[in-house]
Amino acid sequence: LSPGLLVVAGSFAAFRLLNRGLERLVPPPPSARRNRWKWRNIWTGFGEPEALVHTHTPSPPRFCLHPELSEDLVGTHPPGAHSLVAVSVGYFLEDFMDMLCNQKLHQSWELLFHHSVVIICFGIAVLLHQYIGFALVALLVEINSIFLHLRQILLMANLVHTTCYRLNSIINLGTYLVFRMATLAWMSHWLFLNRDKVPPATYAVGTVGMAIMTPMNIILFYRLLRSDFFK
Repeated sequence: LSPGLLVVAGSFAAFRLLNRGLERLVPPPPSARRNRWKWRNIWTGFGEPEALVHTHTPSPPRFCLHPELSEDLVGTHPPGAHSLVAVSVGYFLEDFMDMLCNQKLHQSWELLFHHSVVIICFGIAVLLHQYIGFALVALLVEINSIFLHLRQILLMANLVHTTCYRLNSIINLGTYLVFRMATLAWMSHWLFLNRDKVPPATYAVGTVGMAIMTPMNIILFYRLLRSDFFK
């Protein structure tokens, strides 16, 4: 087995154990006890950004410390970046399995579809030891995921009418635009400009991935805006 696959397997197992033990660490409030698995699932999602931070330096500082990344996102990656992407693949695999086993398909198909795209694209980077820099750019999206998960926790804890929820809604929307929408737009632009440097098969996977992810994130942004500000 390649080291990358071992890291993916270790990450999957670690997040699975975290999921199993979270109910003891963070007991669900009465309003969330009817949906205990969802409570555990969201708190496990908090663990992914934490794991990325503690495993290696997060994405933004990496581009400052390694300026060569901005010139070559295909073959260049600093030490540890490969493991960083592999850890993320392990989390998405665990979350995919958790939703598949505990949630009805008509309620989770969008996220399952999203996770499938991420697993395929990141998995290619891990297996080929290429496009790691491109995957690091994509991991900027996880900064916004922190506030998305916090929003869901506050909703399940019935804390919608609080200052904390209102403040998180504003930060969530701001980080969504900066770290999710702008990142996806930049990635699509990079793929278009570098289509001659990327093999056709890989370019097709990347293009299809962006074509799927961009509309999904626009729809989610509209839902957040409507729910938290125009309800």
